[in-house]
Amino acid sequence: MAASAAEAAARLAGRLRRVNRSVGIACGAVLLATGLLILVEIVMRRTVGSALGGSDEIAGYVMAAIATWGLSWALSERAHVRIDLVQRRLAPAGRGALDALAILSVAGVAALVAVHAWSVLATTLDRGSLANTPLETPLWIPQAIWLGGWAWFAVTGWTLAGCLLACLALGRPDLAKEIGGAEERQEEPTEPGGERGEGAP
Repeated sequence: MAASAAEAAARLAGRLRRVNRSVGIACGAVLLATGLLILVEIVMRRTVGSALGGSDEIAGYVMAAIATWGLSWALSERAHVRIDLVQRRLAPAGRGALDALAILSVAGVAALVAVHAWSVLATTLDRGSLANTPLETPLWIPQAIWLGGWAWFAVTGWTLAGCLLACLALGRPDLAKEIGGAEERQEEPTEPGGERGEGAP
């Protein structure tokens, strides 16, 4: 029973990882489209002396959006930077505890930022703020996308934290490591003579 529950938690984390991979692909596609828009602007300025306008503003919104939505992909793929100097010297139980602490910290920060981001969006909606640019973009649009990224990051973080804690509680540290453990690093071989990377005398 415990084994099946732990495997169910691992499967949920796997499904979330697949969703975030799709999110990552979408972010890449939007970034590519933004790059093409900027390229078109440059070519038009060089050839016909005019441009569509607003590409710099749109690029700024896109960068803010993919930065927040990309965080969820990085978390589910365990791509965030981890300093494991102490962790790799601990027993499996200690490693699992630090993995849980790390992902809970990330989830907590994401939720806190999402709450404050909502207050920013609420103020913008209340005032009907527009960008002080030629496009006069209603600021609630990019802010809503930005907030959505933080909210999804929080959902991803808390879901993965729950799955990891469930696997640890059910005695499956191997599954917990796959969900939120630090990636194993391969040590570089040391050449004979003591110093790494040194040539023969």
